[in-house]
Amino acid sequence: MAESHDMLTRRTLVTGLGLAAAGCSQAPTDRPAPASTAERFTWRMVTTWPPNFPGLGTGANTLARYLEAISGGRLSVQVYAAGELIPAFEVFDAVSSGAAELGHGGAYYWRGKSEAVQFFSTVPFGLNTHEMNAWLYYGGGMELWREVYAPFNLIPFAAGNSGVQMGGWFNRPIERVEDLRGLRMRVQGLGGEVLRRAGGTPVALPGAELFTALQTGSIDATEWVGPYNDVAFGLHRAARFYYYPGWHEPGPTMECMVNRDAYERLPADLRAALGVACQAANLDMTAEFNARNAGALEQLREDPDVEIRAFPEAVLAELRSLTREAIEDLAARDTLAAKVWASYHSFLAQSRPWQLVSERAQTRASAL
Repeated sequence: MAESHDMLTRRTLVTGLGLAAAGCSQAPTDRPAPASTAERFTWRMVTTWPPNFPGLGTGANTLARYLEAISGGRLSVQVYAAGELIPAFEVFDAVSSGAAELGHGGAYYWRGKSEAVQFFSTVPFGLNTHEMNAWLYYGGGMELWREVYAPFNLIPFAAGNSGVQMGGWFNRPIERVEDLRGLRMRVQGLGGEVLRRAGGTPVALPGAELFTALQTGSIDATEWVGPYNDVAFGLHRAARFYYYPGWHEPGPTMECMVNRDAYERLPADLRAALGVACQAANLDMTAEFNARNAGALEQLREDPDVEIRAFPEAVLAELRSLTREAIEDLAARDTLAAKVWASYHSFLAQSRPWQLVSERAQTRASAL
């Protein structure tokens, strides 16, 4: 008899458990783990995403499914979309307090808690997806992330990446730097600060509100993710001009945050299972976005009401300059952010020469 998909998933993930656990970096707590038991745990995961939203919301569902499969049902997770249990932007506090054991979102949503958190999601013109994973798993990034979250009773894990994003949807062309002045745009994290310095107004909105805000004119532009997710929200019906590249989010990591007290109650094998499941979900989301964005982009190219445009180089040059200025100012006023930035920037400087002769060179050379 053929094995079921769940049985195959469990066998595949469990086989890699011992090897992959080492790649989750050092144990995030010094408290001894309880011995393995048959005890069952039922956890709640609150997310910042709309219900079953492609890629992001379903990525949280995938993580929950992996956890249950690896644990043989000993760790089951009920996933709550934004608004089902709490609003999207209250996920951090809910998991920190123990109202939920798990949260799924993007670290830059919590800049009000600590500005250093932004480096663990994405930095304008910074590390791409491959580089982010390399920094987190092998460059000291994960240890710093756990240091930043420790005062909040949280343990973070990388649990997804959308890949480089698009620059966003605009209701008017962006042809000069001056066109950014007065622009009200939904944009998160450091990208929002850069827009502010360019004369625009960054607006924080959860994904579910973007279409209405753009259609009614309460914002002039919005970034979200890329073609796959943007088509799912219907953003191409609310604005005409679709810009690239996504200078503000070159490799955005999604997170699974875990309440530390809940984590420390798990036996050792389930702690390891959690780390492996997050890595598996991280890989799965990256693959899904790479696969789906291409088809959605083709759909948009064929839409006569959509114009896909590249940002002018003069605009990108100014945004790069403002990014350096914003990060330098942040590091000067926040010692923890300065510590994280030093690690991030050092890894970026080391990584880029390799990227130029590997990924980028191969992309330019490929013409099959």
